[in-house]
Amino acid sequence: MISRRWQSGTALSLTFAVTASLLLPIGLSRSVSAQVFPPSWRNGTSRPVPGYPSRSILPTGTVIPTRYEKEKIVVTPAETSKVTLTVDDDIRSASGAIIIPFNSEIEGELRPNGDGTQFVAQELVLSNGDRYAIEASSDVITRRETVSKRSNPEWFQGVAIGAVAAAVLGEVFGKIQLWQVLGGAGVGALGSLLIRNRNEVEVIVVDPATDLDLQLDQDFLRNPNAI
Repeated sequence: MISRRWQSGTALSLTFAVTASLLLPIGLSRSVSAQVFPPSWRNGTSRPVPGYPSRSILPTGTVIPTRYEKEKIVVTPAETSKVTLTVDDDIRSASGAIIIPFNSEIEGELRPNGDGTQFVAQELVLSNGDRYAIEASSDVITRRETVSKRSNPEWFQGVAIGAVAAAVLGEVFGKIQLWQVLGGAGVGALGSLLIRNRNEVEVIVVDPATDLDLQLDQDFLRNPNAI
């Protein structure tokens, strides 16, 4: 007859064996999880993009200071105008690599947004001609002025004017030769509507020195060896 002590010892050994067999898959699953989903992924922090070294990435929110050749840009509230900005500093990654070099150009548009206008970037152009799609934008600019025949037209000297604004202001002042007219959507029906019976016009005034620094709306990826 089997003693109770032997039975008890056997039962305890079986319990340890079953427990160990259950714990082993759990431990393995945690190890696999750690390899498939590294800590940076599970914590929601930035993660490397396959094919791109981390030093070639500029994260969303990176500020890009810019400059423009004219002191002011004038557009109507409903106007879209093409504008090219110049990068005013080297933009570096967290590791110090230059991703966007000084004097690169950013092509984009001033577009209506709410009560104002906003610059929306489309392409980054390097000095060697290489082009990269880029998603960046300025703050919305809402500074407005009302221009009439009583206004001093010399205020517009050295100012870049949107095509629609130029048509309207030309109707008000009778001449536009003082102004650089920006390329844009064209005057068309909108311009005709604005011009009709106009003695004054409300325009949005953009100050490139303070209004056109950009922020990345999405991570920007670039191989720094291409500079």
